[in-house]
Amino acid sequence: MSFCLNTKTVEPEDSNKIASAIILFHGYGGSGEDIGMLTLNWKRFLPNTVFLCPDGHETCSLNSNGFQWFDLSKDDPNYILEQSLKAELIIQKYIKEVKEFYKLSNSQICLSGFSQGCMVSINIGLTSKEKFSCIVGFSGKIINKDNLSKRIYSKTKIFLLHGDVDTVVPVTNLLEAKDFLIREKIEVHTKILNNCDHHISIEASSIALDYIKKNFNI
Repeated sequence: MSFCLNTKTVEPEDSNKIASAIILFHGYGGSGEDIGMLTLNWKRFLPNTVFLCPDGHETCSLNSNGFQWFDLSKDDPNYILEQSLKAELIIQKYIKEVKEFYKLSNSQICLSGFSQGCMVSINIGLTSKEKFSCIVGFSGKIINKDNLSKRIYSKTKIFLLHGDVDTVVPVTNLLEAKDFLIREKIEVHTKILNNCDHHISIEASSIALDYIKKNFNI
């Protein structure tokens, strides 16, 4: 199957039946190959899950070897919001293709992402017409609270993880996101990781895996 986004796909071993999917969205300047490293551990505990790790639809403006979901070269909130909304349309098309190909519903899909990938996961997961299994976000934030608050529809449950010494996306963004989500009556869980900077630590990966397993009823 050729999706609208170039994708690293990791299917179950031993021809196990696919009962769920995790879509992993990379960070700014990253790639599906990069975030696909999470599957090395996760796939052992999720034997009926397909992992889909798409590349962003644009070459990164500051790193031509990587990709982006939206441009960050301009420090302009309105421009960033505009670009992120364009990305949402492409990701929605991609998810529709995934659902049709694997014959899955939103409730069988976890959206997960790192940094910029976390940001788009939150927006997609909360504005879709049908809830996803869950959203797991690493080191991200909410792109634009005012805009998102007007578009929330499905209220998919969320788990946010963030390093306490992150200097790229400071941990205060997790606290602000948590406050926002609680006020919007969305189930949210958070974990601040000690001595962790802007990356997905082994601890974060393990905690996230446990959360996903519970939501897939494994």
